[in-house]
Amino acid sequence: MKILLIEDNRAISKGLVYTLEQNGFEVALCENAESTLNSLGGDFDLFIVDVSLPDGNGFELCDEIKRVCETPVIFLTALDDEDSIVKGFDLGAEDYITKPFSSRELLARIKRITKKLDKTMTMNFGDISIDFDKKQVCKNGNPVVLTALEYRLFAMLAKNSGKVLTREQILERIWDLSGNYVEDNTLTVYIKRLRKKLDTDMIKTVKGLGYRLEV
Repeated sequence: MKILLIEDNRAISKGLVYTLEQNGFEVALCENAESTLNSLGGDFDLFIVDVSLPDGNGFELCDEIKRVCETPVIFLTALDDEDSIVKGFDLGAEDYITKPFSSRELLARIKRITKKLDKTMTMNFGDISIDFDKKQVCKNGNPVVLTALEYRLFAMLAKNSGKVLTREQILERIWDLSGNYVEDNTLTVYIKRLRKKLDTDMIKTVKGLGYRLEV
């Protein structure tokens, strides 16, 4: 499991990196929001985010992360007031841990998230399957060659199968590899490519709204 730790207190980050690596995790460290945003292209399985950062705050950073990917976020912060905790969960965080904390507590919470992720690593939709761990989509058991953006688009539809995703939601959360937003007409092209490559009509257009992966 690959973890991105965002923590500007070097005493805390040093101890966390050591503990996590001793327990078999691969850890990358960022000390501010800017370096974190530059690292989002990496294939991380979990973000551990401090709220108080020298060039911003973890809440804003979490919002940006969720625009780009579905990776779980754990807040690790000294802010223990109710409003902050509620805000963290409202932003989509998987967990919220207040300082001071024990290493055993953090590892236990990561383990809980890992178990949850393991249950959803693979999803099947008829003759189409998606393996989120390998980042691979198969048709009748055979891998389908998708671009990075095509995969991310299908993964987003798969994780929200049965739900309508508006074009605005998709455009906000699907970025191209250079960090630019995908334009509206480009999204239409990608949807058509996905349907053709997967040879499926399960990706439905909901007129005036967006798209839905119909189970």
